[in-house]
Amino acid sequence: MSSLEFNYTIENLNGTLRPFAMRLTKNAEDANDLLQETALKAFLHREKFTDGTNLKAWLFTIMRNTFITNYQRLVRRNTFIDTTENLHYINSSETAQNGAYGKFMADDIQRALRGIEAMYSEPFMMHFQGFKYNEIAEQLNIPLGTVKNRIHIARKMLKDKLSMY
Repeated sequence: MSSLEFNYTIENLNGTLRPFAMRLTKNAEDANDLLQETALKAFLHREKFTDGTNLKAWLFTIMRNTFITNYQRLVRRNTFIDTTENLHYINSSETAQNGAYGKFMADDIQRALRGIEAMYSEPFMMHFQGFKYNEIAEQLNIPLGTVKNRIHIARKMLKDKLSMY
């Protein structure tokens, strides 16, 4: 695969990678940075990609590993070494978070999704998982315009049900 073909393929997969980046970072700017860093690493190491294998999976792996590395670097930066006799590593962040707020939010989102009719929630979830509109239309055997309309309606319903966030 030439570098031009490789670049074109990566550019086409950006739409699929973006939701994954958003799930990892939970922030649009960080997701864009992660997406850009993934594309850069893929381009710099394109000779390691084997033609005929799954490029999409390779990019997802690069993105996940990049996120983990960046996260570990951030944790290390916020950690200092205790030089007392016990030599414990202490995290310097001032408050401990147990993730309860995120769990409540995830439960509310799931409840809101269950409250939406399947004809709207199914295309929405497929789009959220990275499927393109035409792939959803093909799989559900409905017109492309109907897919777009149902996803739009599902978004509006979720926005109304989750207005507290």
